[in-house]
Amino acid sequence: MAAQADAGELSDGLPRKKFSGKKLVLFVILPLVLLIGAGAGVYFSGLLDSLLGKNTEEHAAEEHPAEPAQPDPHAAPIFYDLPDMLVNLNSAGKRPAFLKIKISIQVSKAEDVPAIEHVLPRIIDNFQVYLRELRLEDLRGSAGMYRLRQELLLRITAAAHPVKVKDVLFKEMLVQ
Repeated sequence: MAAQADAGELSDGLPRKKFSGKKLVLFVILPLVLLIGAGAGVYFSGLLDSLLGKNTEEHAAEEHPAEPAQPDPHAAPIFYDLPDMLVNLNSAGKRPAFLKIKISIQVSKAEDVPAIEHVLPRIIDNFQVYLRELRLEDLRGSAGMYRLRQELLLRITAAAHPVKVKDVLFKEMLVQ
């Protein structure tokens, strides 16, 4: 009987307690969930690929097909002139402000010109919407011209997606 009494008590002579619900969650379930979450994050980020023996060369070949031949950087540039645009600027005063602009774009290949002509209404619409929201302060100085050039380049690249547009050039810009 004494052996049974010793089995029910710890070495200190205290009776053994069960884990309460809070302690079970805190010391068992929470670390398990954190370990599973960390393992899933490492697996999906691709850090375990080398440890699991996955061949990265095959995946690299699938993800990055062979690049097409680069055009000669010393070849003559190809420019396409957009139609003249006249827009009224966003002005706070009673006197309206206008912007007249002539733009030429540089494309990488001569074969891209028909593709540009095909999406020309979309390009002009994107430009018109953006230019109408400009204020006179937005166009002041070289920093304003640079921001305008970058924004127009971003918009024309999005509108004529497969076509590679290298640059946006201002032939004439008149603010009145």
